[in-house]
Amino acid sequence: MKNIITAFLVVLLLFTIYYLLLPSPVFPPFPPGSLTSTEPADTESIYRQAFFTDLDRIELISYFTSQFSSPVTPLRLNYPPEEAYSLIRDQTRSSWMEELVHPWRDSLLINGFYPTLPTEQINRNGVHYQGKITIRRLPSQALTRLTVLALTCIAGRLLVKEYAHL
Repeated sequence: MKNIITAFLVVLLLFTIYYLLLPSPVFPPFPPGSLTSTEPADTESIYRQAFFTDLDRIELISYFTSQFSSPVTPLRLNYPPEEAYSLIRDQTRSSWMEELVHPWRDSLLINGFYPTLPTEQINRNGVHYQGKITIRRLPSQALTRLTVLALTCIAGRLLVKEYAHL
């Protein structure tokens, strides 16, 4: 029985290493028909970009899920719009925010702002847009991922040894 458990853990470890070494998805392109924002706040970081669009939230999330997928489909996490100030950028206006996560790897924060007041309407180059979408990519390095895995394995082994004596 001990050999079966050991073999299972070795296979699980090899699968995890393979998953952590998969190449990171690139920054997804914007949906067709959208206009790239050139505002200073949207161009100050290579990990944050914004665009104007007429797509709704469901269309955007399904588009970015298909673009940000590696062999594994990302998990979706919902955040309250107030979190945009700390996760995207201070002074970011938000109507909704979601995160697409590859666990232990990369994340893509998607913040949508759809104006409700007449003074907030979005008009660029003579075209009216329904909303502004800001995307922030949170990449990680393969060495960092493997280091976290190694430390997790060491901590797990120590915990198993400690509790086996009880």
